[in-house]
Amino acid sequence: MHIKFHKIRESVINTGIDMLNSQLVVGTWGNISARVPDEDCIAITPSGVDYNNIIPEDIIIMDMDGNIIDGDKKPSIEYNLHLAIYKARADVNAIVHTHSTYCTAMAIARKSIPGAAEDLVQIVGGDVKVSEYVLPGTKELGEAAVKALEGRNACILANHGCLAASRNLKETLKTALIVEKSAKATIYAQMMGGVVELSQDDIDFMRDFYLNKYGQR
Repeated sequence: MHIKFHKIRESVINTGIDMLNSQLVVGTWGNISARVPDEDCIAITPSGVDYNNIIPEDIIIMDMDGNIIDGDKKPSIEYNLHLAIYKARADVNAIVHTHSTYCTAMAIARKSIPGAAEDLVQIVGGDVKVSEYVLPGTKELGEAAVKALEGRNACILANHGCLAASRNLKETLKTALIVEKSAKATIYAQMMGGVVELSQDDIDFMRDFYLNKYGQR
């Protein structure tokens, strides 16, 4: 049977399995979405379904107003969060929201992750800011996330977790992993006397290098 938008649905599923196996989430928490190529809609994970059990038909296709186009499952409670970011950021094509341990520690302490690790500033664009606290599942959470993401590809949602938003699912998951590693390293560095942040000039140089020169071209 032909399934509408099968390829992007499969990519979301595979990202969820990778996210679970990387211990960025526990159980059914967290959520993932991606823009459907050449369409004004997104594919998003269903609410409360184990990542190992999700099948392509379970991935919900929604338009940018939150209407379900295809799929019979209830979408992630955080669909408003995802849609707010897509509407505000034309450069974002995928979003991964995690509840990883060290990012959650930063979230409940409401502490930003400083721009001190080179890989972090390259892929995120600087420090990882903390959003204002807003209840989950609300449109206001989306507004808070958009503000915290300004000029960045990741943020910490206060008392909640990490959100990464980037050009594609692969890069977005990698961003979430680097943010989690940097949160852990920051906590350790504070035990050793503190974090030494990079200068803005160095951050700008490395961000430009990552975007325009890093990897195979």
